[in-house]
Amino acid sequence: MIDPALRAAALVSKAWPYEEARKLLKRYPDGKPAPLVFECGYGPSGLPHIGTFNEVLRTTMVRHAFQTLSAAPTRLIEFSDDMDGLRKVPDNVPNQAMLTEHLGKPLSRIPDPFGKFESFAHHNNAMLRDFLDRFGFDYEFLSSSSQYESGAFDDALRGILRNYDAIMGVMLPTLRKERAASYSPVLPISEKSGMVLQVPVEVVDAEAGLIRFDDGGDTVTQSALGGKAKLQWKVDWAMRWVALGVDYEMYGKDLIDSGIQSGKIARILGGRPPEGFVYEMFLDEAGEKISKSKGNGLTLEQWLDYGTQESLSFFAYREPKKAKSLHIGVIPRAVDEYFQFRGNYAGQPVEQQLGNPVHHIHNGNVPDAVPPVTFGLLLNLAGVLGAGATAKQVRGYLANYVQGEITPELDALIGHALVYNRDYVAPTLKRRKPQAQEVAALERLDRELAELPADADATAIQNIVYAIGNEGGFDQLRDWFKALYETLLGSSAGPRMGSFIALYGVKPTRALIAEALA
Repeated sequence: MIDPALRAAALVSKAWPYEEARKLLKRYPDGKPAPLVFECGYGPSGLPHIGTFNEVLRTTMVRHAFQTLSAAPTRLIEFSDDMDGLRKVPDNVPNQAMLTEHLGKPLSRIPDPFGKFESFAHHNNAMLRDFLDRFGFDYEFLSSSSQYESGAFDDALRGILRNYDAIMGVMLPTLRKERAASYSPVLPISEKSGMVLQVPVEVVDAEAGLIRFDDGGDTVTQSALGGKAKLQWKVDWAMRWVALGVDYEMYGKDLIDSGIQSGKIARILGGRPPEGFVYEMFLDEAGEKISKSKGNGLTLEQWLDYGTQESLSFFAYREPKKAKSLHIGVIPRAVDEYFQFRGNYAGQPVEQQLGNPVHHIHNGNVPDAVPPVTFGLLLNLAGVLGAGATAKQVRGYLANYVQGEITPELDALIGHALVYNRDYVAPTLKRRKPQAQEVAALERLDRELAELPADADATAIQNIVYAIGNEGGFDQLRDWFKALYETLLGSSAGPRMGSFIALYGVKPTRALIAEALA
C-alpha cells in the first residue's frame, strides 16, 4: 500500500533516486503490462568488487524509490557476461599457467582455477551471488552462457542476423580502419579450438541462424544459435536490453559511448533503450582513476574492516555524478556523517527525509538511536591508548561516559576504530613539545581541570577550553585547538576537546598535559 503523503512528496523530491524513478513513470504513463526490469551487469573475468556493490546498491535505491511512486511489479536482474572470451589472466587467482592455455575461450568453458566449480565463470558467478546475498539484495541472477546455450536468446540473435547490415552501419564508423576490417557483430565459437573468434562473418540464413566464416583456414558454415556464437559487447548489450525488456540500467561514464551505440542498435532491433544514469568513476588518493589491474583502489573488504556497511552505502549514495576519492582516509568521515544524518532523520519533515541519504540506505525504515560517541572520538581515544589498545580498555573508558549498556552497534564501532587505529592512526602519531603561549595555556587548563567537580560534563569542560583559547593570546582560536591536538594527541586534527576529556577522564588528561609540559 503506497502512502499518499509519501508519494506526493516523492513526486517533487530532488533526491536523485526519486528523479530517476520519475523517468520510469514517464516511460510508461499507462503502466507496463509486464514487470518493470532493472538490470546490473557483471564481468566474471574477475572477482566481485566494490564497484559491483555500488552499482547494485544504487540501482536498488532507484527501484525502492519507484516502488514509493507506483504499485507496478519490478524485477532486478544481475546479469553475468560469462560467455565472454578470457582476454587476460587475472593476477589474483591460482593456476595461472592453466588459465593461459585457455585464453580466448568463453569463461564458462574454462576450468575453475580454484578447483571448486565446473568452470571459472561458475566459480565467479557463485562468488557474485554469495556477495550479493551477504548484503541482502533482492535480485534475480542470469548468466550469458545459460541464456545463449538454452536458446533463450535465439529469437534476438535472429533479429541481429536480419539487421546485420544496419548494425554494421552503426558500428563501422566508430572503429579504427584495422579493427573495422575484421569486425563482426557476431562472434562464432570455434568447434575446433573452442575459442571465441574475432573474424568477419557472412549471414547465410537469418531465420535458420546460419553464418559462414573462416576458422583457421577452413571455411565453416555453422549455426549462431544455441550457444554456438555470442555477440560483440555493444551489440550484446543492446540485444540483452531488447530480449529481457530492460527498462533501467546505470553505468559508469567510461561506457557513455557504448550506451549511445547500444541504444541505436536496440532501436534497429525494434526495441527501446532503457532509461539510463551515468555515474562518475572513483579516484584514488592521487586523483587517478581506480583500476583493478593497477590495484590502486580500496577493496570492499578493506572498507568493512575499518568502517560499517552503512557508511559505505552512505558514501555510494552521495553525489554519484561527481568524481570522488575512494581511499582509507575517507572512511572515518563517512561513518560519522552517516550517523549524523541518521540522528537528524526522525525530526525532519517528510520532504527533508526523502532527501536524507539514510532514507535510501534503509528504504525508509531508519533506526532511531545513534551511538553516544562519534567514530572520530573513538579513534582519538584509541590513538592515545596506542597501537595495542584493546576493546576492553575502550569499554572501560566508555563505562564512565555512556549511559546504559554498550549496544552491539557501538561495540562494532569500537572494533572498527581499534583496527583503523592500529593500521593507520597509531603509526602516524607524534606529539610535539608545546611552545610560547601554549605552555601557559596548558598549565592553566591543568589547573582548571583539577578544580572541576567529579560530575563535570563535556559542555562544562568545553567552555573551559574555549575560555583559555580566547584569553591565551592566540591569533585564532583554532591555533589553540591545533596545539591541543598536536601536543596531547599527536595529530594535526582532533575532536571536541570537551568530549574527549570527558571520555578519557580528567585525571588521565592531566597526565597527558604533564607529559607534554615535561
